[in-house]
Amino acid sequence: MATLCRPAVAVPEHVITQEETLELARRTHAEHPQLPLVLRLIRNTGVRTRHIVQPIDETLRHPGFTRRNAVYEAEAKARVPPVVTRALANAGVDRQDIDLIVYVSCTGFMMPSLTAWLINTMGFRDDTRQLPIAQLGCAAGGAAINRAHDFCLAYPHANVLIVSCEFCSLLYQPTDLGVGSLLSNGLFGDAVSCAVVRGRGGTGVRLERNGSHLVPDTEDWISYAVRDTGFHFQLDKRVPATMEMLAPALIKLAGQHEWSASGLDFYIIHAGGPRILDDLCHFLEVEPEMFRYSRTTLTERGNIASSVVFDALDRLFRDGGATESARGVIAGFGPGITAEMVLGRWAVQSPAEPLLDQALAAAVSVGRQPGRDEPAATAGAAAAGPSASGDRPG
Repeated sequence: MATLCRPAVAVPEHVITQEETLELARRTHAEHPQLPLVLRLIRNTGVRTRHIVQPIDETLRHPGFTRRNAVYEAEAKARVPPVVTRALANAGVDRQDIDLIVYVSCTGFMMPSLTAWLINTMGFRDDTRQLPIAQLGCAAGGAAINRAHDFCLAYPHANVLIVSCEFCSLLYQPTDLGVGSLLSNGLFGDAVSCAVVRGRGGTGVRLERNGSHLVPDTEDWISYAVRDTGFHFQLDKRVPATMEMLAPALIKLAGQHEWSASGLDFYIIHAGGPRILDDLCHFLEVEPEMFRYSRTTLTERGNIASSVVFDALDRLFRDGGATESARGVIAGFGPGITAEMVLGRWAVQSPAEPLLDQALAAAVSVGRQPGRDEPAATAGAAAAGPSASGDRPG
């Protein structure tokens, strides 16, 4: 069964505090008719510090979309590889063990995706699959975990590397004066995070069931306007209240698994803002303490988009992890309005598992590895021999 191992997370060296953000808003938008509202909303985010890839003076300048995207690419290529290396070490796997790379980002654009550059530059196999996810926003962290889970269900011995690279500060648009845009200037931060989902072995969250939910007719609640100056983030005032619509999806998914969403042992939830967490506590009937990792991510790093769930999960690891077989949920929320959710149990790799993995690798070294070259059903058929219908394994 697939296991989400400990993430590696890195944030840039440039830091901006909430007080600095408020002072910038006062100075830059002194004549804005809704400035008092904007200042109050920024204070209410609870975000004390955020990390950004450029010094604040450079962040506030807009050199044009071409230059902005060049900065995104250069920063991604500089900052992602060390985090990938740490994530592989956390999972106890090598670059040659990776069968799929899922790359998620909504703050810059590259084609080919950074996945191609990583394969060429870092020594991954040239048959490594690539899955870039660019348009799910903050929900993409959960989606990446779910697609990795699906891949490992099809290929039980596979390993998937997830890379999340979010430089939200590169989306700053000085001419956007809407309240939602100004609020986002005090909410979002930058981060790179990576994690491995192992098809076999590993310590972390053993993934059991995943699901998605789309709230109908909410496509324009969180969106980008793509203009000459780049991506313009648009946020509807109704977004903070979406947990009333999304909590039932979490409850339903848990119920399908014969679990209670109110009785889990750990919750790794996308911290889009404090009300998201407060409302989810209310609708799931859980104590606020259960969301402490997500809330700390929000306080110390802001909303780091698809990286939130990996940063919060890393905090659970830092806290000693959970007890064996503890039940939990990981959930990301984003444009659509979309929820990407997965249920799992905490699992600790036994000392014998690495030896079993080595034995399996030795057994298949002279041929194709089941689950890596063949889907699960085909691999099983190969082990059992030709089926009664006469079909031959591929």
